[in-house]
Amino acid sequence: MDSFYTYSKYYSFFIKYETPFKMVKNTIPHNRKKIGVVMTEIRWHSRAGQGAVTGAKGLGDVVSTTGKQVQAYALYGSAKRGAAMNAYNRIDDEPIINHETKMFPDYVLVIDPALAFSDDITKNDKPTTQYIITTHLSKDELISQIPALSDKKDRVFVVDCIEISLSTIGRAIPNAPMLGALIKISNMFELDYFLDRMKKVLSKFPQKIIDGNMKAITRAYNEVK
Repeated sequence: MDSFYTYSKYYSFFIKYETPFKMVKNTIPHNRKKIGVVMTEIRWHSRAGQGAVTGAKGLGDVVSTTGKQVQAYALYGSAKRGAAMNAYNRIDDEPIINHETKMFPDYVLVIDPALAFSDDITKNDKPTTQYIITTHLSKDELISQIPALSDKKDRVFVVDCIEISLSTIGRAIPNAPMLGALIKISNMFELDYFLDRMKKVLSKFPQKIIDGNMKAITRAYNEVK
């Protein structure tokens, strides 16, 4: 059976059927709790042109096969290529009516290395927020240069999405590797399931591009630490 969903102006997805999905439940501020339900929120830090919006929508497409409700959207106005911007995902069991950009993220995904230093990546974080940061530095080297992460070492993960995308896709488009790292850290999906679904999401592209993205996702899944 095919998934059915509609896009709102915020790219919300509304789902009709279910397949297995692992939802990671984290402690959230008391004003965001719902009885029996915990929403997962993801904030992307990127530059326009690096594929954060495409990555958020790709994740939304895969989640849309699981019976979950999902949002994937971005706010960047008329930002030119290279300008800093944010993309967002929300995932829940219930219809999502909140379209605010303010969130208390469960996952912060930084796909441009410089933004780890210039953006407020810890904004509205929680004691359980996990950070996945694109960098060529080791985790210790990165944290030593970003004081805001000094008390979050066990929740910070690093992977060189730029190098991975260059060697697998041939371009510095780090969204696919970041998805692989997210799937590993969040335990959201089994890798094979996610790869299979992403192949369908990317089916309009040439096989070479699909294969490169699959390699990028797999490498980041295995290399994030």
